[in-house]
Amino acid sequence: MAFFLKAKKLDFSSGDNPIVVFNELDANNFGIRPGDRIEIDWKMNKTVVNVDTTKTKVKKGEMGLFRETVQKTKIRSGDIVYFNLFDRPTSIKAINKKLKGQTLSYHEIYSIIRDVLRGHISDSEMAFFIATSFAKEMDNNELYNLTKAMVDTGKKISFPGKKVVDKHCIGGIPGNRTTMIVVPIIASLGLYIPKTSSRAITSPAGTADTMEVLAPVKFSLKDVIKMVNKNKACLIWGGATNIAPADDIIVKLTRKLSLEPLSKMIVSIMAKKVAMGIQYLLIDIPIGPTAKIKDMRTAKKVSKKFMWLSKKFNIKTTVTILKTLEPVGRGIGPALEARDVLRVLQQKSRRSHDLEKKSLYLSGVLLELCGRAKKGKGLALATNALRTRRAWEKMRQIINAQGGNGDIDSEEIVVGASRARLYASKAGKIIAVDNRAIDEVARSLGAPYDKLAGIRLHQRLGHKVKKGDKLLTIFGRNKERIILGKKALSRVRIFIIR
Repeated sequence: MAFFLKAKKLDFSSGDNPIVVFNELDANNFGIRPGDRIEIDWKMNKTVVNVDTTKTKVKKGEMGLFRETVQKTKIRSGDIVYFNLFDRPTSIKAINKKLKGQTLSYHEIYSIIRDVLRGHISDSEMAFFIATSFAKEMDNNELYNLTKAMVDTGKKISFPGKKVVDKHCIGGIPGNRTTMIVVPIIASLGLYIPKTSSRAITSPAGTADTMEVLAPVKFSLKDVIKMVNKNKACLIWGGATNIAPADDIIVKLTRKLSLEPLSKMIVSIMAKKVAMGIQYLLIDIPIGPTAKIKDMRTAKKVSKKFMWLSKKFNIKTTVTILKTLEPVGRGIGPALEARDVLRVLQQKSRRSHDLEKKSLYLSGVLLELCGRAKKGKGLALATNALRTRRAWEKMRQIINAQGGNGDIDSEEIVVGASRARLYASKAGKIIAVDNRAIDEVARSLGAPYDKLAGIRLHQRLGHKVKKGDKLLTIFGRNKERIILGKKALSRVRIFIIR
């Protein structure tokens, strides 16, 4: 199909490729999108140019011409230009190809990631690409190519001569804030552990959300390198570093869609590890009926993919698969989870022993994986670092380096929050805990965006309760949020008592 528009010279330069600019309304009308190429037919000379769009720089009925386009075509302002659609971008062709169930090459996958970063792929088009993983999973080579493309389109760092380790939980369990305990334990023992984390996708808090209660988490890559060289560790949000930058765009979209394909989750994790120069990696996969991964069969399948990718990128990796039927720790929501973390690091009497136990176990596994401890000795080494408060001293250094108050006490964190309690309506034994119901209530209270919002659990799976015993306390920014939390509680059952 062919169309006509009036030319308008623009005082812009691309530095190389000829570009024309359409008003967004015209582009939509012609079925043309940013990144498409059109063929201009001017005085018997045909020229292929790239298209961009604007709301204000050109009017409807006009075609803006960059300087390179004017030089190549000799078109003048006011000339009526004849054009037709020449070709679709490689990225759109690749998405269409994947929708048909075909396998993509590195070049095709790279074109998608590149155009995501350029803003040439719309949310709806990217949603189609994400959804293809539900229709037909990516094979291992595609996972490798997608991971590599994410790494290659961002910045990379390394710490020459240093042993660089990391630990990552795939998420899906409320609480479970082990990373913020593992990192200072590991760093206090002389290893480098530059930890970048995402914000919550499908839960009331992520590691970045929780750490933000204690200190800022948004830093440039230059700042990160400086902090890690000084303290051997950081606990930051990865979105500001330009490390695998396309990942954060995709994460935002999966949050909107409330879905996260396992293949994209694996790539998201591995791309950040490769770009951060990680040499030794521990992946924590909790499983359970209301966890992200529900059964051992799926967990082992995911584990194999992590191990395959790790080998391709020369990262020594181990995977722990632990059955998890309830939250790890007592607090759910950024501030409450931060309080749990500090209670463990500061060795308070009211600390969550299940959170401490799992954090020490994972620290021990990681210490043995990288050779810092002999087989069977990692747990004792990690425990000593925690009991002697070396880990807390390291956490103080991390908090101070990121602009927080390293002298903060765990009990200062939720001061000022409104709260209300839920009591047992009957006696019995707690036979199940619904993690999804916990998420629903915590989000109604405002988590993760409101740091004070969340739930404190007073009972655990297997506990016997009497009528009138405290089951949980809800926290909110104000009384209005508490009302919403109570309404959410009336619709679900967090504890199943029989």
